[in-house]
Amino acid sequence: MRNRGKVFLCGAGPGDPKLITVKAMELLKDCDVVLYDRLISEDIINQIPAQAEKIYVGRKVGDPTSHQDNTNIQMVRLAKQGKKVLRLKGGDPFIFGRGGEEAEFLFQNGVQFEIIPGISSAIAAAAYAGIPLTHRQYASSLAIVTGHEDGNKAESIVKWDRLANAVDTIVILMGIESLERICYSLINAGMSTNTEIAIIESATLKTQRVISGNLMNILRKAEDSRIKPPAIIIIGKVVTLCRKIAWFGK
Repeated sequence: MRNRGKVFLCGAGPGDPKLITVKAMELLKDCDVVLYDRLISEDIINQIPAQAEKIYVGRKVGDPTSHQDNTNIQMVRLAKQGKKVLRLKGGDPFIFGRGGEEAEFLFQNGVQFEIIPGISSAIAAAAYAGIPLTHRQYASSLAIVTGHEDGNKAESIVKWDRLANAVDTIVILMGIESLERICYSLINAGMSTNTEIAIIESATLKTQRVISGNLMNILRKAEDSRIKPPAIIIIGKVVTLCRKIAWFGK
């Protein structure tokens, strides 16, 4: 008899439980097992049916990277038992969510899978802060980069020296711990110290906070405000528009 097990690599959205997709919620109610990350909200986790198995596979900063190997093994093991497995990831699985790596592993082990996109925090944080990432007057190009790369890389793949003059808006995920290095890398590459920058902490949640400044003073402002992850960094002229169209919390 053919194995009916399958894995669904699914984005849960940026935090607000109302921003999860209809398909993701349908899978949540119907799967045998849910493997979920650290940033999945309690409101979403609480909607997992009692009969479904819940397995936490999240990782905090400083935890061993071997957790990803364990997650991969669990997905394959459960699927080969014939189970319907929901791999629930914060944001979108293909935007710095390691969804591509997990899909490769499933393919290599002969496991069926589907990819269900979610609203990335890169997009949601900007919307909830009132910052349009593109704008006809200010920004016709956009780059989304990570501020936290694989520690096993010999050198950074993010070319900050080129990025500084390549696009109008830069969105950085997982960059708070590297904020000083990022700012000075962009300044050294020729970006003006007066370039507008905003940081959105806990985007889309009731605890959301937004601070703004420029490349020269944002580090001090972030330290004074005690900004902590998860937070999104947005750099570019579009940041100025939040003074007009910021709506969340008003």
